[in-house]
Amino acid sequence: MSWKDCKLNRKEEMCMKIKKYAFKSWLKAASIRALKTMAQSAIGMIGASTMIQDVNWIMIVSSVVLAGVLSVLTSIAGLPEVPELTEE
Repeated sequence: MSWKDCKLNRKEEMCMKIKKYAFKSWLKAASIRALKTMAQSAIGMIGASTMIQDVNWIMIVSSVVLAGVLSVLTSIAGLPEVPELTEE
């Protein structure tokens, strides 16, 4: 069904492309991406402190967890390193 047919028939729910992945490979790739994002966030926040005593650890843990959650939510939209399953 072409996009023109979708607009004419007003059945956009049938025309939306849904990405399908193998769950295990998606979970592995999303976890690796989230861990890398969390590590980068922690390094950036710790590096911004002048001395190790000045590090606000509660703020760092909070921002690292938030970065991990946002990374997983972003991965839901798609991961380029995980191939899509094709319908046949």
